[in-house]
Amino acid sequence: MTASNSFRWTTAVTSLAFVVAQLDVSIVNIALPEIAKTFKADMSILQWVIDAYALAFAVLMLSAGNLSDLFGAKHVFQWGMFIFCAASVGCGFAGTAGMLIVWRVLQGVGAATMIPSSLAILNQSFAHMPDIRARAVGLWTAAGSAAIAAGPIAGGIIISVSNWRYIFFVNAPLCIAGMLLTVRLPKNESAVVKKKIDFPGTITWMIAITTLIGAIIEGPKLGITHPFIYGACLLSIVSLIVFIILEKKGSHPMLPLYLFHSGSFNVLLLLGALLNGFYYGTVFILSLYLQNVLHYPSLTAGFAFLPLTIGFVISNLMSGSIINKYGIRKPILVGLVMFAIGFAGLLIAKEDTPYWQLFLPFLIIPMGMGLAVPSMTTGILSSVDKQLSGTASAALNTVRQAAGATGVAILGAAAAGGGMAILHAISLSVYVAVAGTFVLIALIYLKLKARH
Repeated sequence: MTASNSFRWTTAVTSLAFVVAQLDVSIVNIALPEIAKTFKADMSILQWVIDAYALAFAVLMLSAGNLSDLFGAKHVFQWGMFIFCAASVGCGFAGTAGMLIVWRVLQGVGAATMIPSSLAILNQSFAHMPDIRARAVGLWTAAGSAAIAAGPIAGGIIISVSNWRYIFFVNAPLCIAGMLLTVRLPKNESAVVKKKIDFPGTITWMIAITTLIGAIIEGPKLGITHPFIYGACLLSIVSLIVFIILEKKGSHPMLPLYLFHSGSFNVLLLLGALLNGFYYGTVFILSLYLQNVLHYPSLTAGFAFLPLTIGFVISNLMSGSIINKYGIRKPILVGLVMFAIGFAGLLIAKEDTPYWQLFLPFLIIPMGMGLAVPSMTTGILSSVDKQLSGTASAALNTVRQAAGATGVAILGAAAAGGGMAILHAISLSVYVAVAGTFVLIALIYLKLKARH
């Protein structure tokens, strides 16, 4: 295979994994009203349908990144595709809300397995060619970003011609194609690192994140004084402290704490948390806003998200050349300014807001993210040895998924009353997102070098 063909093939196959994983982050949002009708589900159940996936994604990402470094990215990638395929079919056949949530957890396991390994494959394949790697990461990110933005559109179309179950069945042929296409991927055997799996760290991290998100989701229904709520918060704090101690003292930590000695690494992780937390949470609320407040049918609501797809594709496809020309700091700063402006535009959302007024914010938000995310990802990968690329990419995506789950939990709780509560949740997301973005702009400017 020639170098150009190898680039195209490797980028296409790894991007397919990101597409199916990101598609399931957002495609379910547009189906929430239909799922609620099928299972007579309340807001907390709907939050769990979204967050079960994101939680499993987040809590297992670090371990999956270690598996990629242990056993080779290609093999782990293939197993992730298989798990995701089986779980998607299970979601489609789920007979109760509880079983749907269980299968969503398994979907998250598959996603957590294949995403770090796909990014590790890219990094290992093009580690000696920084310009090519930046281009590959830009395309990989563009594919995933387009998928997460296109999810509501795809969901609306599928539901309009069938029912919500088929939004899961559609993953099966994509995953099967992905498993077959991986045969031609390079092995990169030299990238395999022999070390043990950090089971204690995995378990404590899982407990810390799951109990925190559970407390946020169930808090509005049970009340903050309920023993489950404050007990879960306490257990989360204790587990996080134990996790840090284990990672610091362990001989084979799944998250080497020396990675956090770098100020740029830390601020890039914080950037990932902010972008995902507010984007995931806000898209969740906007899906409810379009259907429950503006009363759009599912198909119309799906197409209302079309500007998100367009914005992501445009900026992501430009990102590789922009990074090569300006480094990562300038694209991140410009992207964050656009992100803040787009969010501020959502303040116009009212009970009778015409769609044309929402179009511009829906376009600007993803364009800002599309500039910032590839630069952030490139910065994370370039900060570590290629043998730890699976762990580094897992750390980034763990933070992003945990933040996304938290965003859905918090904003979903704020919108639990429906109607005006949904509008209040949108305003809350705007004010906090804009304030947080400007804090990040200052940190990025101070912590990242001009040509970083």
